[in-house]
Amino acid sequence: MIESFNPPDVWSPFGAFSMGVVQGEGQTVYLKGQVSLDPAGQIVGQGDMPAQVGQTLSNISAVLAYVGGTMADIVSLTQYVTDIEAFMASGEVRKKYFSEPFPVTTTVEVSRLYDPNLLVEITAIAEVPRDRFRSPT
Repeated sequence: MIESFNPPDVWSPFGAFSMGVVQGEGQTVYLKGQVSLDPAGQIVGQGDMPAQVGQTLSNISAVLAYVGGTMADIVSLTQYVTDIEAFMASGEVRKKYFSEPFPVTTTVEVSRLYDPNLLVEITAIAEVPRDRFRSPT
């Protein structure tokens, strides 16, 4: 059985998606791709890749925290960016959120995201230990 959730501390979905999905006993958590939106759904850091990366990772952290997870529980990231050079220059921002062992990562440059002012979207898969996991319902 798959269970989806949308934490109240993150912007509300406006389409056919959830902020996170839990499968099985809840250890594996699949996160919807996050972008640089604040809880009100407004873009943070327009034109500023490091600011958008930071807000995006903060959103991922908030979604994970809702089910008892941390950034250290992430095992895989897929990153979609509109400017790969600007993204690669934002590595210091990522270091604030991740330490070794780093999650596996795929980064793809795309022509644009759903809003042309968004520069990055990141999706994640995490494994939250059972002793910390909290069901979203």
